[in-house]
Amino acid sequence: MLKKVFFAAGLFFSLAVQAQADKSQLPFWNYKLSFEARVNDLVSRLTLEEKVKQMLNHAPAIPRLGIPAYDWWSEVLHGVARTPYHTTVYPQAIAMAATWDTVALYTMADQSAREGRAIHNKATEEGKNGDRYVGLTYWTPNINIFRDPRWGRGQETYGEDPFLTAMLGRAFVRGLQGEDPKYLKAAACAKHYAIHSGPEAVRHSFDVDVSDYDLWNTYLPAFKELVTHAKVAGVMCAYNAFRKKPCCGSDLLMTDILRRQWGFTGYVTSDCGAIDDFFNYHKTHPNAEAAAIDAVTNGTDVECGNRAYLTLTDAVKTGRIAEKEIDRSVKRLFMIRMRLGMFDPVSMVSYAQTSPAVLESAPHKAQALKMAQESIVLLKNENHLLPLSKSIKKIAVVGPNADNSIAVLGNYNGTPSKIVTALDGIKAKLGTNGSVVYEKAVNFTNAMLPEGKTDFAALTSRVKDADAIIFVGGISPQLEGEEMKVNEPGFNSGDRTTILLPTVQTEAMKALKATGKPVVFVMMTGSALAIPWEQENIPAIVNAWYGGQAAGTAIADVLFGDYNPSGRLPVTFYKSDADLPAFDDYRMENRTYRYFSGQALYPFGYGLSYTTFRYEGLKVPTTVKNKVRIPVSIQLTNTGAKGGEEVVQLYISYQGQPIKKPLKALKGFQRVWLNRGQTKTIKFLLTPDALAIAGENGKLLNPKGKLRISVGGGQPDVNTPATSNVVSRVLTIN
Repeated sequence: MLKKVFFAAGLFFSLAVQAQADKSQLPFWNYKLSFEARVNDLVSRLTLEEKVKQMLNHAPAIPRLGIPAYDWWSEVLHGVARTPYHTTVYPQAIAMAATWDTVALYTMADQSAREGRAIHNKATEEGKNGDRYVGLTYWTPNINIFRDPRWGRGQETYGEDPFLTAMLGRAFVRGLQGEDPKYLKAAACAKHYAIHSGPEAVRHSFDVDVSDYDLWNTYLPAFKELVTHAKVAGVMCAYNAFRKKPCCGSDLLMTDILRRQWGFTGYVTSDCGAIDDFFNYHKTHPNAEAAAIDAVTNGTDVECGNRAYLTLTDAVKTGRIAEKEIDRSVKRLFMIRMRLGMFDPVSMVSYAQTSPAVLESAPHKAQALKMAQESIVLLKNENHLLPLSKSIKKIAVVGPNADNSIAVLGNYNGTPSKIVTALDGIKAKLGTNGSVVYEKAVNFTNAMLPEGKTDFAALTSRVKDADAIIFVGGISPQLEGEEMKVNEPGFNSGDRTTILLPTVQTEAMKALKATGKPVVFVMMTGSALAIPWEQENIPAIVNAWYGGQAAGTAIADVLFGDYNPSGRLPVTFYKSDADLPAFDDYRMENRTYRYFSGQALYPFGYGLSYTTFRYEGLKVPTTVKNKVRIPVSIQLTNTGAKGGEEVVQLYISYQGQPIKKPLKALKGFQRVWLNRGQTKTIKFLLTPDALAIAGENGKLLNPKGKLRISVGGGQPDVNTPATSNVVSRVLTIN
């Protein structure tokens, strides 16, 4: 009997080996053939049921062909997220936007992709390659325009400007996907396509309509850039409807613009549950089958979900959709997997050989710190209170974010091995030279702590002997984010109902100011806050966003002068709620710096430094022909006492033109380091497309007449310490 058992086991093993060998002889496993030939062969071997199941985000294995399971859903917003492994967590996306540093974005994305490869390799070795969050198709970047500061997910974006968003997004995609001519390092995905930015409470049912002007000049430019120039591998269609059609089934957005006009050949995934929204909330389709047919017909290849697309099998069998439509989507999906090297020997794909040693490696940690430093925006520095002296004897660190390790991580985040809070960073900076006392004092929106209501008189008594007080407040991803259940005043479903800093924090700072000691406000936020009292009464204000794992170190570096602040605002900080149109109004009138006619508290592009810069010698042609490139150059000198980085910004504005146009528009920027007393020549080249304005149906118009070009440390016609020396010239376009 024992001999029979061994014989049976041996026979089974032999047959299994032979079966695997037979599979390896199939053309789609032959790496010598083109990807296209291999994909065509693979899909031709699938049954209808197998094809349909491959169109779910969790695509099951097909054992008879040796095809492993794969989950398309992975996240890498600011470092690989939600995996079972420790990863490097860089600053939140809005903070990375505040760096205005495309090189840093590229590097961060490259490092994240390598960490993702290491995770995918580990998961494959452990037989977990079909799990969620260990794949190589990342549903990032979020390039929606942050049109309203109340939107809780605005922290995931690169701000309010289409050009800045496009340039940072392009750098991210190129860094993530790599430069290999054959293989993708990872696959990026531009989301949420399109015209999507809250409110979160109605995102599944909201229908938006905007003019062609706003559509093409604000909501689509970043997507166009990533599709046509960065060659992004994926696109995610949004929950909301556009002009009465859910975005994932919009023939205008998906078929005409994305596929036909822009020539997109990659894959499209729905947002999670978005196909169900067709019939559950939008009520544009009677059932799951009708929704699935419309989505696939318009090019949505993956359903993030597990229900609606399963109806496609019967829909094909009954003739309501042709099987060739299914084949088209499945081919796109396997083409991505082929380009990721998933069907080739590891020895042929260098990325597949990435070692786990890259996870949280020293260069990656250094980049997280560098970007956290670059992202910090100095908003106010009265009488040069900052930087503080390291010889300070006693410092009080107060506030709800002072020792909050959750806030610094933002959302869609990974888990690092070590997190440095502001309190940690300040303590480490001072070492044994001075004492640091810590008081949480208040929560974000109320003065109730576990031990009872805050006694402000007692608080000030405890900290009044400090040489300086640092209040670390603002808000947190515990309050703002994606479709959250938040019951705090001022917040709703992850969005905000007011942009004012919660009153209790202002009251706390009033009490601290009454001590007569210098108070520094370090603000953490993923969106613009209105802080009118603080601007008038607190001598130094620093915006630190959600700075990632090294946030506290970066904050301390800025506070004590080891890093000269150089971040610039990627969004407008308004004075009050009265400056804002209705949240659900997607028209751009009086929104963002491009159309806002009021006076901002802190304008887009704003940020101070511990040194000063002078702009002079702006050179532009006096007259140019229409549709030609325009060279621009200027001399930049560091006239202060410290070396530092400046973000040089170029804006254009058309004068006397009858067409609709923005008040001004960013068209170029460079981050530049200058030593004390150093001068550099900064050059730009404006292309015809950069100068064009989109009209009806997106047709580009190149206006003739007067064009004003302004270069400096911020916007023209804005009176701030950072923009006092913006230089402008007017040229004529014939």
